[in-house]
Amino acid sequence: MKLVTYSVGGGEPRVGRLQDGAVQPLGAPDMISYIRGGGEPEGEPVPLEEARLHVPVLNPQKIIAIGLNYEDHANETGAPIPEKPIVFAKYANTLVGAGEEVRIPPITSQADYEAELAVVIGREAKNVSEEEALEYVFGYTNCNDVSSRDLQFSEGGQWTRSKSLDTFCPLGPYVATRDEIPDPQSLRIRSVLNGEVMQDSNTSKMIFPVARLISFLSTGMTLVPGDIIATGTPAGVGFARDPKVFLKDGDEVSIEIEGLGRLTNPVREE
Repeated sequence: MKLVTYSVGGGEPRVGRLQDGAVQPLGAPDMISYIRGGGEPEGEPVPLEEARLHVPVLNPQKIIAIGLNYEDHANETGAPIPEKPIVFAKYANTLVGAGEEVRIPPITSQADYEAELAVVIGREAKNVSEEEALEYVFGYTNCNDVSSRDLQFSEGGQWTRSKSLDTFCPLGPYVATRDEIPDPQSLRIRSVLNGEVMQDSNTSKMIFPVARLISFLSTGMTLVPGDIIATGTPAGVGFARDPKVFLKDGDEVSIEIEGLGRLTNPVREE
């Protein structure tokens, strides 16, 4: 299934299933409730053009991000290949849905895009093995790990701060359930800025695959339904280019991952 969080005419967000160009309402108030308990179809389908899509998972307990998880990206930054996953946090204030603005505050002039596969956890996971780890996945979605490079590099390696500014984690437009993505390590992943392809790679090139990340993170940290893991970005980010490319007012940035649709967001400078 492809699941969305949506609203109609200013109403409260709710969960629905995409089908035949419409959203079928499901009996759950939010995605985490649906993950935990499901929800049966109720009411008439809503034409997709009448629905406003929101970030699919509202208020997750944790947004866990992974740095330098593609060898070509590590190489383009001049960083050594990590021996273990590099973990940092993003927070719920960063989340925006498809079509919502990425807002660049005055404290940064070097906002950068990062196409990432995001994993949505489906059930409580602690100390799980790599072999069973994918059984704990609910689904997958597109993520843009927007990053302030000047904050990241000029303040002593402030990864969490530089990546947790308001609106700096577009997510969506929907969550595809695990059965729709049988192999998360074989997906084409791209970022497109103003119609120009900036990143074009495949999740097969991850240093630490999804199953390894879940197993690693669940050691000592309990993952719960709705937690999001952003699994890292491939080469082609803006700060590693010559000349450098940073997001600016009026830009449009899209993330495309095979089977997960297209996540597009306008950019506005505050």
